[in-house]
Amino acid sequence: MKSYVALLRGINVSGQKLIKMETLRKVMEDFGFQNVKTYIQSGNILFDTTGNMTPETLEKQIHDLIEAHFGFDVSVVVTDREMLQWISVNNPYLKEKEIDLKKLYITFLGSEPSKENIQALLNANFEPDEIIIKERIIFMKYNNPAGNSKLNNKLIENKLKVTATARNWNTTIKLLALFEERVVS
Repeated sequence: MKSYVALLRGINVSGQKLIKMETLRKVMEDFGFQNVKTYIQSGNILFDTTGNMTPETLEKQIHDLIEAHFGFDVSVVVTDREMLQWISVNNPYLKEKEIDLKKLYITFLGSEPSKENIQALLNANFEPDEIIIKERIIFMKYNNPAGNSKLNNKLIENKLKVTATARNWNTTIKLLALFEERVVS
């Protein structure tokens, strides 16, 4: 049995793609996922699965399940506890003396982008906001309010040519804590 978290993009935002978490948990359990828990309404789903499935296989299964049951085409990125632990200790912005944690976001990528596409994103004008890309993760620091920034999922996906979904730092750390609770119980 292995535990994962599925991160859905663009659900329950501004009245769009409304999915009740209670219904989503039931749909996933009926499909065969176990110990399904959700965190907040923005689509963070912790679950267990048997077998040796890759995150990409799980992303497709959950995408197809949501599309079949709810009728929405929703981007899904699946990650695990180890990745969240890695993020929690490797966020380069945490080394700054006086960092406002509310400015930090993590963008999870569906696959590792090419070097050319990374350069295309780095060449885009999204100042004064900052990013550092490491494999399938973008560490982000917004110096403008995130909602007013040019650095958004649309720009990231357009330049990198991969699926992306962002979470603020507090949500990212809370997801790790929820994994830790699963290990203890």
